[in-house]
Amino acid sequence: MKKAVILVTGANGNLGRRLVGVLRAQEVPVRALVRRADAVAAVGATGPDLEVRVVDYLDAEGMRAAAAGCSQVVHLVGILKESARSLYEDSHERTSRVLVDAAAQGGVQRIIYLSIVGSTPDSSNPCLASKGRAEQILLAGQVPALVLRVPMVLGEGDYASRALRQRAGKRLNLLLRAASLEQPIYAGDVIEAIRSGIAGAGLDDVVLDLAGPESLSRGELVQRAANLLGRQTRVLSIPLAAGLALAWLFETLLPDPPVTRAMLGVLDHDDDLDPAASLDRLGIELTDLSLTLRRVLASQGPTV
Repeated sequence: MKKAVILVTGANGNLGRRLVGVLRAQEVPVRALVRRADAVAAVGATGPDLEVRVVDYLDAEGMRAAAAGCSQVVHLVGILKESARSLYEDSHERTSRVLVDAAAQGGVQRIIYLSIVGSTPDSSNPCLASKGRAEQILLAGQVPALVLRVPMVLGEGDYASRALRQRAGKRLNLLLRAASLEQPIYAGDVIEAIRSGIAGAGLDDVVLDLAGPESLSRGELVQRAANLLGRQTRVLSIPLAAGLALAWLFETLLPDPPVTRAMLGVLDHDDDLDPAASLDRLGIELTDLSLTLRRVLASQGPTV
């Protein structure tokens, strides 16, 4: 009997590569989509269980061809920082409209969408509002959708973990609103949630908020990481208003600013929620935060 093919968009991202690797280890056929030819190698070597295609996610014909014959779609496309060449509407809403049509014509049984905690169409933050509208588009489509909202994700080798290790290694840290609450979730747990979404029943047109086992301030997170590295660091908090003012200046002067006000708004979101109900629906457990930190910090250098 021929195995069902899983379509993964944004397969060259950190979570996309991790998901593809896990599915391949279980001999689940994967059709992985990337936007650029130079991203193909990042996904992995092609074989009987992996096909990598270069597709523009706004290309309706290309997306219909990619979705044809796939049983599930894991949609990992999204951006935190908007620029003149990469708009929230294109990355979130328009891609979702194209995917909804492609999935319906391709006979897809479920779309699993990775969103952000706090996303809602009426959010004052442009990124969270756009993600919220994308959720609505997917949930209103003909193909059932499962929306998984996550906060900060920490995984081996990813940008967030590298940045955390760099901060933890400094003697002095200037953090934007150090009291902001973080509830980081281990990347492996996000992958398990997606796998449960692929295989699980009773998850059609459902929105689940996920988060890690602990909510702590940004300053405390850096201190915890520093302690695991055997280092000492001092944390000084910078007012959010100062960061927003600097981001506004970047937006005004630069065509592609390194940081934007919308991006800061997403990163500064206070995360303090109880994920127990979502975990129960998915049938998964969370990795302890200390273990998560040990894993991700060790992946950036000598074992801690």
